[in-house]
Amino acid sequence: ESTEPPPPAPPRRGGEPAKEAPPQRGGESDRNDRTLSLILAIADHPWTKATKDAAAVRIAMTVAARGQHDGRLIEITHESGLDSDAPILGESIASGRINPDLKLGADLTTVKPLLANEGLASPGVKLHGAGFIVTPSEAVHLGLGRRDGLERHIRPYRNGRDLQLNSRDLMVIDLFGLNEGEVRSRFPEVYQHLLATVKPERDINRRASYKQLWWVHGEPRKDLRPALFGLSHYVATVETSKFRIFQRVGSEILPDNKLIVFCIDDPFCLGVMMSSIHVHWATELGGWIGYGNDPVYVKSKCFDPFPFPDPTPAQRAVIADLAEELDATRKAALAEVPGLTMTEIYNWRARLRRGDLGNLLDRERAHAARAGIVDRIHQQLDEAVAAAYGWPSDLPPAEIVTRLVALNAARAEEERLGTVRWLRPDYQIPRFGAQKG
Repeated sequence: ESTEPPPPAPPRRGGEPAKEAPPQRGGESDRNDRTLSLILAIADHPWTKATKDAAAVRIAMTVAARGQHDGRLIEITHESGLDSDAPILGESIASGRINPDLKLGADLTTVKPLLANEGLASPGVKLHGAGFIVTPSEAVHLGLGRRDGLERHIRPYRNGRDLQLNSRDLMVIDLFGLNEGEVRSRFPEVYQHLLATVKPERDINRRASYKQLWWVHGEPRKDLRPALFGLSHYVATVETSKFRIFQRVGSEILPDNKLIVFCIDDPFCLGVMMSSIHVHWATELGGWIGYGNDPVYVKSKCFDPFPFPDPTPAQRAVIADLAEELDATRKAALAEVPGLTMTEIYNWRARLRRGDLGNLLDRERAHAARAGIVDRIHQQLDEAVAAAYGWPSDLPPAEIVTRLVALNAARAEEERLGTVRWLRPDYQIPRFGAQKG
């Protein structure tokens, strides 16, 4: 085989510079070079010629070559006619080194989980049995208020729709920590209810633990419970949502598995997570799902490696105050404005920021006004969090993510050398301090 380099590509018409010739296979340098580069990538492409009732399938496409090469990253900017023979797809093209996650810029695949955040985030419980959910009136019939201690085992329950739209005000039976005999003797009405509504479903489940512990939630999140103990509130976000919203939730409420729970009651941490800095990070490191390609918050990717700022006491106080004001303002708006939901607040905020209000009805003006207040607090919070990082407040999202990737690497090196910036030292050090260094 010839090992001579390929001839240079001829000039393009119009005086444009020639593109770099594609790497040639078979040369000695290629055989010795184990590096692989992506020279073309489309991270999110619709499956075209789909029928009306077909699933909304999305695919990724890549082309790779040996050696160190920049590539072209194609983004689908708009799409229509996907069920026809002539689909219309709009594209934007960017060039540069394409990372393994099919993105340009900072390599997000290099980030590492931080010990500082260890043990504080988890999905909520997964029931595996609809019979665990009851209405308040059903809970009374099952002995709530009459059977001693039952108030610790029938609790308010919330899922994503409860937090984002309208709460159903449902309750959940939660018998974690009790054996079958204890349930039968202490709470006979509850035992009989679950025996009739949950056990038949569990009996046909393939997982042995679900069959054997049929009165306990399928995934009771045993590690989540000690992290929540003693807290008056925790922070929650809906796993998959058009808007990345973080809320304070009372610790008496048991969260559903479609909520990501953060066992933190420090309003400073809430404020940082509410900020656009954390939201940009979570959007880039999380995934997307569904017809609307909604962002997904993945705890291991979005929270575990996230480097919180190291503020001065004054900066911490400002962020905490703004976080509490934002949380209280949203809750007051939901209580005072009929029909308003958390999702609608943020839909109106998005319209407000686009300047897309037009002529509003009286009801719409009330909704838009509350969204305007929420937006203003968000702006102030973004400025305060940026100041805590020591960054300008007008950094573009790509630069924010690049800086956070670099800060993650610095914090990981600090932890390797023995310095950990614990978020909840009183809880974390006794449990995870042995991992330090």
